Amino acid sequence: MKKILYFLFILFTSSVFADNVRQTKSGIIIVGSGDSVRAFEPFRGTLDGGQGYADAVNKYKQTFGDAVNVYCMIIPTAVAIYCPEEAKEWTKDQKATVRNIYAHLSKSVKVVDLFDTMDAHAKEDIYSRTDHHWAPLGAYYAAQQFAGQAEVPFADLSTYEKHVIHNYVGTMYRFSRDAAVKNAPEDFVYYIPKGVDYNTTYIRYTLGKNRKVVSEKEPEEGNFFYEYSDGSSAAYLTFMHGDTNTTKVKTSTRNGRRLLILKDSYGNAIPAFLFHSFEEIHVVDCRYFTKNIVHYVQKNDITDILFANNAGHAYASVTHQSYNHYLEQ
Repeated sequence: MKKILYFLFILFTSSVFADNVRQTKSGIIIVGSGDSVRAFEPFRGTLDGGQGYADAVNKYKQTFGDAVNVYCMIIPTAVAIYCPEEAKEWTKDQKATVRNIYAHLSKSVKVVDLFDTMDAHAKEDIYSRTDHHWAPLGAYYAAQQFAGQAEVPFADLSTYEKHVIHNYVGTMYRFSRDAAVKNAPEDFVYYIPKGVDYNTTYIRYTLGKNRKVVSEKEPEEGNFFYEYSDGSSAAYLTFMHGDTNTTKVKTSTRNGRRLLILKDSYGNAIPAFLFHSFEEIHVVDCRYFTKNIVHYVQKNDITDILFANNAGHAYASVTHQSYNHYLEQ
C-alpha cells in the first residue's frame, strides 16, 4: 500500500524521466541525488524573442555615442549549463535566444558572450545548486572576461579574502517544495577584495504595492558586504543587501574609468570583482531606478555602461521597457 501511495505522489507532483532527473509540479527541474542535487528553472524564451532588449541597448549607445563604451552581458542561467538531455523538452533553447539578441545589437555595442566561459568552468561551483542565482565564482569569471574586453586591470582571485556561509539552502526549495533540495545544503562562498580601498554610498528605496518605489532616502554610506550566519537562506543578499537601492562605490583605483552596471539581482555579485578595475562603480537595478539615466551618466562622468541581466530578464519585455523609461523620466 505504501508503494502505491508513493507512486501516486510522484505521479501527481512531478514528471519523471529517470531516477535522478525529474520536474516538479511547479516546473522546477531537479537533477541528481543526495548532496549533489541541483534545482533550476526552465527557460521560457523563444528563438526570435528579445528584440526589445537589443533595441534598448542600441538606444543607449546611440544616446551616449563615442563618449561612453556600452557592453551587453546576458548572463546564462543554470538550465543553460546543466540541463541534461533527458530534460531538454522541459525548457527552451536559451543559448539560441540570447545569441539572437546579440545578433540584433549595433556593431558599436561590445558583446560579452559568457556561454563558452560558463561551459568551460561548469565543473566548478559557478552556480548555486539550491538557489536561482549563480554563485560568486561564476560572477568572477564573467567579470574577468568583461575586464579583458574593457581593457582595464583585473585582480586574480588568489588576492581575495575567501568567506564561507555553511548550510545554505536558497530559493529553489521555496520554488520547488522538494525535500531533496532542502536536504542538500551547500556552501555559499564569496570573496572580499584586498589591496584596494573602497567607500560605498546608497540611495535606499521603499517599495509599496506591486513592488513599486514609493519613496527614497537621502544618500548614506554603508557596507558593500553584509554578513549572514551559517544556515541563512538570505546569503545572496551579502552584496549591497539586495536590489532596492542605487549604489555608488568609490575605489582607490585611479585610471579615469567610471562604470555604470545596469542589472537585475544576478549583477549584484559582479561589482566587487571590479574594484581594482574602475575608480567608481555605480549599480542600478532594472526595476527600481527613479531618475533620468542621461542626467545620471552626465553628472557622474560615466565612461562605461555594462548591461548585466540574466537571460530571463533580458527576454522579459518589462526589462527593456524599464530601460527605455530611464532615458525619458
